[in-house]
Amino acid sequence: MKIVDEKFNLLQRFISWREKHITDKQFILVLSLLVGLFTALAAYVLKFLVEYIKEFLTENFDSTGANWLYLVYPVVGILLTSLFIRKVVRDDISHGVTKILYAISRKQSRIKRHNIWSSVCASAITIGMGGSVGAEAPIVLTGSAIGSNLGSIFRLDHKTLMLLVGCGAAGAVSGIFKAPIAGLVFTLEVLMIDLTMASLLPLLITSVTAASVSYLLTGTEAMFQFHLDYPFALERIPYAIALGIFCGLVAWYFTRAMNWIENIFRRYTNPYVKFVIGAAMLSILIFLFPPLYGEGYDTITLLLNGTSSTDWDTVMNNSFFYGHSSLLVVYLLLIILFKVFASSATNGGGGCGGIFAPSLFLGCIAGFVFSYVCNEFRIGDVFIPEKNFALMGMAGLMSGVMHAPLTGVFLIAELTGGYGLFLPLMIVSVCAYLTIIVFEPHSIYSMRLAKKGELITHHKDKAVLTMMNIESVMETNFLPVRPDMDLAEMVKVISKSTRNLFPVVEANGVLIGIVVLDDIRHFMFRQELYHRFYVDKFMRKPQERIYTNDSMEEVMHKFDKTGAWNLPVVDENNKYKGFVSKSKMLNTYRQVLVDFSAE
Repeated sequence: MKIVDEKFNLLQRFISWREKHITDKQFILVLSLLVGLFTALAAYVLKFLVEYIKEFLTENFDSTGANWLYLVYPVVGILLTSLFIRKVVRDDISHGVTKILYAISRKQSRIKRHNIWSSVCASAITIGMGGSVGAEAPIVLTGSAIGSNLGSIFRLDHKTLMLLVGCGAAGAVSGIFKAPIAGLVFTLEVLMIDLTMASLLPLLITSVTAASVSYLLTGTEAMFQFHLDYPFALERIPYAIALGIFCGLVAWYFTRAMNWIENIFRRYTNPYVKFVIGAAMLSILIFLFPPLYGEGYDTITLLLNGTSSTDWDTVMNNSFFYGHSSLLVVYLLLIILFKVFASSATNGGGGCGGIFAPSLFLGCIAGFVFSYVCNEFRIGDVFIPEKNFALMGMAGLMSGVMHAPLTGVFLIAELTGGYGLFLPLMIVSVCAYLTIIVFEPHSIYSMRLAKKGELITHHKDKAVLTMMNIESVMETNFLPVRPDMDLAEMVKVISKSTRNLFPVVEANGVLIGIVVLDDIRHFMFRQELYHRFYVDKFMRKPQERIYTNDSMEEVMHKFDKTGAWNLPVVDENNKYKGFVSKSKMLNTYRQVLVDFSAE
């Protein structure tokens, strides 16, 4: 206890010293550098663990046929991860990016401390043992948790915490992919952190720091080796547009199918039932289609560097399809079809991982299949380089799934060094994004929060309303009255109150009406009426009720619709909780807007 008190006092002295000698802006820059450093180290540890576990388990596999251990490893991986999460972490750590968005909009950018390490451990076990998901979303949650908790230790305000959460996400993407520009753009597009001069420099420092640390630890080579053998030609632009539309449709299928499968898993409350269903589905799919094992980056490397059927056919190694080169396209199309089942089964069964890697994996295969089919069936007179279109497909699918075209462009360019294809990358990304927004207005990360009205957007008005909540504007100093009270009792209550509104509640707390002081002012002092008039005779029905689970956008709509200045708040059982006034709403709105928009 004494040691804890000494540490607390030391921290207090440091905070006091810092406030006197270092400005907030300078301190934020220092913290952003630390966030970049710690996040890059966490990314390195996670990638090392994933690769080590995978190599240890699969290095002796026979490439000329199916391997029955593919039926075992994913099951064990999901079981271990599920037990780790339920017995050690005891918290939900899935859907990492969605959790960050929720923390920004609803928890004042505060992320639990265990997220600094729990996602790394859980995803390493899941992916290393075959889980068909990516390590990127868990490391993004880890990075954001590092930023959030560093800011919390030094008691920084909500606005600064939001920036540090964004720095953590930018550092995670920069560190794990060696892509500093993509890290910055990801934070702006996906987390929707506003780009101001106050936020730009910390985000850049974190991104550059994380990428530099990754270069020191793993070398300066791009994550995927790619050599541009066929420079882009203008006659291929129509094919790039068609590929973008195709990627947008695949992204739509992936998004809808993943939500559908996850909803099936949500129907079951028993974790062991979820485990049996998810593990069985995943192990069977990996046994039939080994490229579904883990992140699938080996397949991406193969398709980006292969130059002939001999190279491409190796994608069917370790499976029943080995040696059947005529079935290559069918095999890859089946992988596109079943990848979403494998990824959903991984997370639904109790594993931990994200959709970064599945997006890249599917995009690479989609681009390759598109170009391969065009060349095989001679669609047009133009040769379509398979490796180029596999690269472009990665950008297209990531743009579609994440609704982040700029992230798709810069990430793929930095991942592969394919800057010579910048124009077609942009074409494919934009076309994929324009295709999917016809069917899905929100990304796979944000759709759950958007449905609940809990999503921060670049729309300033909606963003400010999202950051507010009922508790922050509700007033509870209104004295309730009963419907069977007579006027004499009502006057006694009025004499003790400072408000001119009185909720009328039954014995069980249910709100049935309100009394407005102006309605009874003209007869409230006539003593001859004190025992003849009762509250249920002069109360009025509220114009509208605000429910505790209403979004602030719904609350504002109710005020606009009724023209009221005060509305009662009730829970889902209509039990009275308090009142919200329009003036309190507007004052809180203005304060949040000032904090949110400040440079």
